[in-house]
Amino acid sequence: MGWFVYLIECRDGSIYTGIATDVARRYAQHVAGTGARYTRAHPPLRLLGSFAQPDRSSALKAEHAMRRLRPEAKRALCERCTSADERM
Repeated sequence: MGWFVYLIECRDGSIYTGIATDVARRYAQHVAGTGARYTRAHPPLRLLGSFAQPDRSSALKAEHAMRRLRPEAKRALCERCTSADERM
């Protein structure tokens, strides 16, 4: 079971960062209003991206680092990763 760091763009333009083992299930919880308190107040618009991590500790460290980034940097990170995936 792998861990992921994921980023969600909210309707107000803010970006939520979290960790999960099943990103699709967790995103569905956020959309349903049963996820984090933040996404209940700032409803999700779309999943920007997710990044695989080897274990929970690594996911938590990556989440902490990503939370410190400015929103523009988070979007750019997701765009670069999406573009790299499309080239494969």
